[in-house]
Amino acid sequence: MTGVFDRMMSLGQGDQVAETDSLLEQSGDMEVDLSMGPIIDPTDEKRTHQRVREAVQELLKYGLLEESHKPNLYRVASTNREEMRAILEPLDLSMGLDDVRGLIFVTVRQVSNAEQDEWAHPLVRRQRLNLEQSLLIAILRQHFIAYEQESGTGASQAQVALDDLIPQLQVYLGDLGSDARERTRVINLLDQLKGHGLVSTLDAHDRVVIRPIIAHLANPENLQALLAWLRDHVEQPDPLEDTCVSSSMEDME
Repeated sequence: MTGVFDRMMSLGQGDQVAETDSLLEQSGDMEVDLSMGPIIDPTDEKRTHQRVREAVQELLKYGLLEESHKPNLYRVASTNREEMRAILEPLDLSMGLDDVRGLIFVTVRQVSNAEQDEWAHPLVRRQRLNLEQSLLIAILRQHFIAYEQESGTGASQAQVALDDLIPQLQVYLGDLGSDARERTRVINLLDQLKGHGLVSTLDAHDRVVIRPIIAHLANPENLQALLAWLRDHVEQPDPLEDTCVSSSMEDME
């Protein structure tokens, strides 16, 4: 059978032009689809379910999943926890689950005999908090626990007003001598902690919502470490004052 190109090669130059025009006219109404169409990966059937992949990606992106913010992904992660942990295990990561508070968070697998200062992970950057941030976290944790004791563990929307935090920080950090400077200090600290996912943005009434992850970040072990650091590094010339500060910190645990 003679093809189109065979017919064109057998013609002279003038005839080729005429033949080409004729072919173009004949194909003018034809629709030519040059797309390759969707590429189907034969291994797709063996892949992890898409919703589980989405849950893992969201967890790695933000470090946590809250039921109140991402209910669908939280449900997927909660019902597929073993599969989620299996995905995280080669990365030396694991998944913490707080069913009561509706919280799932990333944890780092640590070698049992490794020193705390030797902790390092190529995918998770270690967040170091300064003294002011640590003290405010301890204070916020105290408000959060008091709220749960009153409303029940797992209750959401634990709020605290800016004016309630200022005098508590003054106990440890001293008085700056100006109400405006005191407010600015606390607002800046809250904004820094918001970046760690511990509080919300200040609302119109100068209040923040304390997020439930604070119960795990400011756990009794971390509070004890903070108290020990204060005892070792903070100079207190008055023994009575030192006792008062230690007692206040112990009340936060």
